[in-house]
Amino acid sequence: MFITSCGSKSDDPGPLAPAPRPQAPTDKNWTFESTPIWADEFDYSGAPDPAKWGYDTGGHGWGNNELQHYTDSPANASVTDGLLTITARKESTQDRDYSSARLVTKGKGDFLYGRFEIRAKLPTGRGTWPAIWMLPTDWAYGDWPKSGEIDIMEHVGYDQNKVHVTVHTEAYNHGKGTQKGNSKVIPTASSEFHNYRVDWTPYAIRGYIDNSQVFEFINDGKGFATWPFDKRFHLLLNIAVGGNWGGAQGVDPTVFPQAMQVDYVRVYKMNDL
Repeated sequence: MFITSCGSKSDDPGPLAPAPRPQAPTDKNWTFESTPIWADEFDYSGAPDPAKWGYDTGGHGWGNNELQHYTDSPANASVTDGLLTITARKESTQDRDYSSARLVTKGKGDFLYGRFEIRAKLPTGRGTWPAIWMLPTDWAYGDWPKSGEIDIMEHVGYDQNKVHVTVHTEAYNHGKGTQKGNSKVIPTASSEFHNYRVDWTPYAIRGYIDNSQVFEFINDGKGFATWPFDKRFHLLLNIAVGGNWGGAQGVDPTVFPQAMQVDYVRVYKMNDL
């Protein structure tokens, strides 16, 4: 009688092959469509277009010990003469001494890759902290900073005319002092309009001011801790008052009201290769 075993050596799969390591993508030199897939030219009057913009409201400090209460009031965000104007004011609002607005496209404009171009004129004065930026729509990798942040333009009023382009991830963020970014002095940042742009592809995030590249962050292929930028993001426009960075040298209450004016916001689709 012969007895055979189900566990014969020929059936033994052996040690499992190691999982493949993430691979950094190659730069395919993606291009972008010439006509925006989403835009606001602000060629109307009144409140920002509700089909394109919502509001973050409240005054809880926003994770940065900021001093403003964000509202949906026309006094803080309105459109006239072809411009969106976001105004920070010195006025008692709820439990805060300042009011401002924070506009968001979440649920109305959510994007994975593309070219994002915003033409804007910035406020001035110690304590102002305007930003044109992007946050994840779905927070797929967890709370900030795990799911990422893209700062197309940031400026703090105590360091006039120095404009910053930055990204934040779990590995690289200002909480650790490891954020990745660059800055450029724009002598007329608060007196003239300038173009602030990010080109976002699977390979890199590149930042531009007036079509001159000032920043590049390349996908190293090591996963979401360094590159969470493979999920949808949405746009934000706001002026914060004070806070950990904006208020690092105090707030001058005499400079208010202060405004950021936006001529247009345009988003161009990345062409698939």
